[in-house]
Amino acid sequence: MTDPLRFCEPKSHARRLDKIPVERLKSCWMKLTQVRYFSHASLILICCCISIAFAARAAAAHFSLLDWIELSPNDPPPARSYLAMTYDPVSGKIIAFGGFDGTGYLNDTWSFDGTSWMQIATQSAPPARAAAQMTYDSVTQKVVLFGGYDGTNYLGDTWLWDGSTLQWTQATPQHHPPAVTGPMLFPDPNGRADVFGGFDGQFYQLTMWQWSGSDWTQLSPSTVPFARASAAVATNTSTGQVVMFGGLADVNPNNTWTYDGTTWTLQSPAVQPLLVYAASAAFDPGLQRVVLFGGGSGGVDQNTTWLWDQVGATWTLLSTVQPPPAREGAGMTYDAALHRVILFGGQDNNGNFNDTWELIPTATPTPTPSPTATLTPTPTPSATPAPRATPRPRPTPHPRPTSP
Repeated sequence: MTDPLRFCEPKSHARRLDKIPVERLKSCWMKLTQVRYFSHASLILICCCISIAFAARAAAAHFSLLDWIELSPNDPPPARSYLAMTYDPVSGKIIAFGGFDGTGYLNDTWSFDGTSWMQIATQSAPPARAAAQMTYDSVTQKVVLFGGYDGTNYLGDTWLWDGSTLQWTQATPQHHPPAVTGPMLFPDPNGRADVFGGFDGQFYQLTMWQWSGSDWTQLSPSTVPFARASAAVATNTSTGQVVMFGGLADVNPNNTWTYDGTTWTLQSPAVQPLLVYAASAAFDPGLQRVVLFGGGSGGVDQNTTWLWDQVGATWTLLSTVQPPPAREGAGMTYDAALHRVILFGGQDNNGNFNDTWELIPTATPTPTPSPTATLTPTPTPSATPAPRATPRPRPTPHPRPTSP
């Protein structure tokens, strides 16, 4: 059986880091019998809490007007997972590259215009790989692709996609991040492309680099997230805030981090998604929220949709009527031409997907159940250590390809 990512042992051996017991609540009757003993100030505090609860319910009702719709585009790419996918403003289309189809690694390039997928014939292309990532650099107006795994090697090459010529060019930087699978690439608030973390075959990484257009420069923020790979990451392009959640790691990655272009901050939301790796994330300007979908959690693929609100620093579980089937390793991005978040591909225990979905407003509100979520752990952030400071990881989950 081929391993498309080479993180470690199968997901069935994964440690259940995502299960944290929650203390039982007291009965409503007990609470009511104690009200008469509260001070006047306590009663005011209770009223405020009730107001907040109603406001939260109203916000949930607002977002319940969203739902996933499966599209039926012409000529979709063959089924695959762990592809790289992003929106290219120059061509005005979504660009998808590579991935794993269950038997081999791919290096084909596809575009999506909202109606049809089209394979693009290029003069050259990055070598076949899975678990690479790419993002748009608005300064150079190129899509930057980095990292991945080809079945034998962890990759550290950099490729640039030009939306005006529809061609790939291999960059030749003097410096580059470590060769890794599952890095996190995202737009820096300054418009450049940043990369964080990944797994190099021995260590989870916690270094951060920025693409200058011709070379990689290592950044040294005072605090960085714990080393990890295959985390969900997206940038709020309206405010410049980056949010990162989950992933694979030796030190517990069940936490939410934000980055403002200078400093990483460990957030403490009241609830958050289950710990997931290889989940998909994208920022929707219309919602002013980062959308997080799916991912693997404790050996079980998820199909929940969560929204991150920067202003409130909160995660909200979105109730949808017909979400995409549970999966990990899907491509997801916001299409600025369509004004929609688009999801494609991924895998579950039965194989790979080639379906295309969009998240859109709906006319009829849907009920919003109380979310079942993990309490947020409160680890202490650490100062930026030297590169490759994490120990060799213990067995951690990885995707299982289908047998050929």
